[in-house]
Amino acid sequence: ENYIPSCEVADIIGRDVRTVQKLTKDGTLTCEKKKNKNLYNLYTVVREYCDYVAKLGKKKISSVEEEKALEEVRIKRAKAELAELEMQELKGKLHAAEDVEQMTSDLVMVIRSSFMALPGRVAVELAGINDATELSERLKTEVNAILEDLSNYEYDPEEYRKRVRYRRGWISEERDDE
Repeated sequence: ENYIPSCEVADIIGRDVRTVQKLTKDGTLTCEKKKNKNLYNLYTVVREYCDYVAKLGKKKISSVEEEKALEEVRIKRAKAELAELEMQELKGKLHAAEDVEQMTSDLVMVIRSSFMALPGRVAVELAGINDATELSERLKTEVNAILEDLSNYEYDPEEYRKRVRYRRGWISEERDDE
């Protein structure tokens, strides 16, 4: 008979004795008790260990396949989220920071030009005023007129849509001006 002790099984499979004992306890390897010792049939234990290793390999493959599937799901979700964000942007519900920055810069330039034009617009009229209070009131009236103009500024979703289409290269500046 080809019965061997656990230490020889450990040598054959390249593991330690504790691993052999654990695999025996788990039911992976079968043994027979002879004279208070666990003895293993050489052919049976080698076949059982090979089956065990093959199962581990399948588990690793399925684990890799599962990771791959999870990664594909993550990528598809990210693509769907990106498509949703692009749709929101095209509908004018979401704005790219660069478009907001550009529109804000345009507004700041309008404000700047309004205030820069103020001295030239009122210089002649103010030159004839000698009373400081009257001069102050006239300047306040002009500044309030500029601020009133600016308070009429309205958000134009179509302007943002144009900027998105232009940024994406769907329309050219010449065509946009038409």
